[in-house]
Amino acid sequence: MTATELPQTTIATKLLRLVVVGNGMAGARAVEEVMSRNGGELFDITVFGDEPYGNYNRIMLSGLLSGEHEERDIILNDVDWYTERGIRLHTGTRIARIDRESRQVYSQDGARFPYDVLVIATGSRPFMPSVDGLRRADGALRDGVFGFRTVEDTRDMMRTAREHRRAAVIGGGLLGLEAARGLMAHGLRVDLLHAAEWLMNQQLDEIAGSLLRRQIEELGISVHCSARTEEILGASRVEGVRLADGTVIACDMVVVAAGIRSNNELATGCGLTVDRAIVVDDQLRTVDDENIYAVGECAQHRGQVYGLVAPLWEQARVLAAHLTGARSGTTYAGSRTATKLKVAGVDVATMGVKAPELESDEHVVFSEPRRGVLKSVVIRDDRLIGATLVGDVGRAASLIQAFDRGLPLPADRARLLFDLRTASAEPNAEDLDDEAQVCNCNGVSKGTLVRTVQDGARSAAAVMDRTRAGKGCGSCKGLVNQIVDGAVASSPRSCSEAYIKDIGVLLLIGRLLRHYPSDQP
Repeated sequence: MTATELPQTTIATKLLRLVVVGNGMAGARAVEEVMSRNGGELFDITVFGDEPYGNYNRIMLSGLLSGEHEERDIILNDVDWYTERGIRLHTGTRIARIDRESRQVYSQDGARFPYDVLVIATGSRPFMPSVDGLRRADGALRDGVFGFRTVEDTRDMMRTAREHRRAAVIGGGLLGLEAARGLMAHGLRVDLLHAAEWLMNQQLDEIAGSLLRRQIEELGISVHCSARTEEILGASRVEGVRLADGTVIACDMVVVAAGIRSNNELATGCGLTVDRAIVVDDQLRTVDDENIYAVGECAQHRGQVYGLVAPLWEQARVLAAHLTGARSGTTYAGSRTATKLKVAGVDVATMGVKAPELESDEHVVFSEPRRGVLKSVVIRDDRLIGATLVGDVGRAASLIQAFDRGLPLPADRARLLFDLRTASAEPNAEDLDDEAQVCNCNGVSKGTLVRTVQDGARSAAAVMDRTRAGKGCGSCKGLVNQIVDGAVASSPRSCSEAYIKDIGVLLLIGRLLRHYPSDQP
């Protein structure tokens, strides 16, 4: 059901009750997108969040842990943002049940809230493997063992790190690497335990993963691959971990970053179809109930569940367009996953496949291990179907654009990996079209940056503040600066800017004239 399907008299006299369960990055972004389409004139919006805050950027929790950011730096929308827009935000409130027949949700304390449209954005939780000694008898994580998902998790880890000397991190994916680096910043000796044969095995091939391992070890982190944790040792406190091969790693705190699982309990409890996550159609609507939608890590679309930020932003845009009755942009066809970020201080970009899949696939590789650089592209039928960059991601923006749009590729494949026109490896902003995504963390395109400049933001800092570009992992800041500088140079000054500058010139001339005697020739 969309707003346009209701009688116009109904819309004019009564707002639809839009309830969003989940105030994480997907849920809050969906609300932002609805509001940007004049959704405040269509909906009476209520949002429920488990945590006692507004909305914050989970990607930046690693920076919070390492001390690079403070809590205020990671806030996306504070509580006042909701109040100023007439949105009712219930912080620290968990929804326990959905009654589809009466169209109501119930909180844990028994309070009920009616809805006309319900959006489930409950996200995910850390996956906790079956490891002896991980939990207490009551099922809670034992003292000294942590997940890494929330601000409270991060606070607990920071407090514990101040009083401990050695940590073990279980999981060698993105989150585990960031946790290890963050704990090192507190002076701890860190062992990284990864069950697969190489780091970030979901995104990188063996060569890239091995190169990344070398760079991580150069930071001082001890990396153990093919290391399956079987037991956490210690009685009253954590004393170490035992691996499947019998190896014992001494430690006094453990962080588990072994993946995530979708939060599907609400959907299962009310009879919605759930596979790995809540099954939705191309409008992000659940397949069982036309009044209930799901977005983010709790949604499964065409068999896919996305954990990256960019697909979440795409889903939020489609959902908002659909709910507000837009004529276009109301179909989600899935996302081509591409990302560019810093992993424990190392630049990494990945997209598509990691290696050739067919004999006819082209595979172009450049490797410079001494500098920690690897560049790899996979081409099929003259289209880019995959790329991996480690250590030098200067060409990432151009590659992501070619990957997303299926653009024709240069006959000289080396041009995909290097900008042969100049000695610089920096991306050329002029090569990117307006739809090219510049900031993957916050879903900001080149066109958005240019329009922000045209709307009056005349510096990179001002543009970043307005759009949040560069406020995630920070790997896009160089490209953001390049785009902003180009937009400022090419866009005309506003009338007010020109007026102020002209007045300044006249005042300067006046001051100069006062220093000259009137009888001088």
